[in-house]
Amino acid sequence: MKHALIAMLLGSFSLGVLAQNTPLGLWRSTDDKTGEAKAEVRITETAGVLSGKIEKRLLKTAKPEDVCTECSDDRKDQPLLGLEIIRGAKKAEGREVWEGGKILDPENGKNYTLKMTPVEDGKKLDVRGSFGPFGRTQTWVRVN
Repeated sequence: MKHALIAMLLGSFSLGVLAQNTPLGLWRSTDDKTGEAKAEVRITETAGVLSGKIEKRLLKTAKPEDVCTECSDDRKDQPLLGLEIIRGAKKAEGREVWEGGKILDPENGKNYTLKMTPVEDGKKLDVRGSFGPFGRTQTWVRVN
């Protein structure tokens, strides 16, 4: 009985550690230019496909009524709070990378090809948005 209990505890601990090495959860993004915390984005999964919404805006200049004026798709003039900025990402076969989706930059309304890679045992997330050979990578920090 004692060994079974230990095995169950170790098994549940390992599953918890593995579960954190994914993009799922709440992440804090920062402004590339100022380094200031910009937003908290919640990444969720439905049928193996990831999406992410702005859950909290952190910039001092952020107002609840701000909308995506630069967006040109169904997100045009939608509130930034709750806006889906990540769409369609899937886990790459055999790798700890999620790609194939798009990430929206609400400041310019442009969608970029997305690649997300958990780093530092899932405590951080490298988020790369690219257009052809050009792109940039931000490192988001896990909130929970």
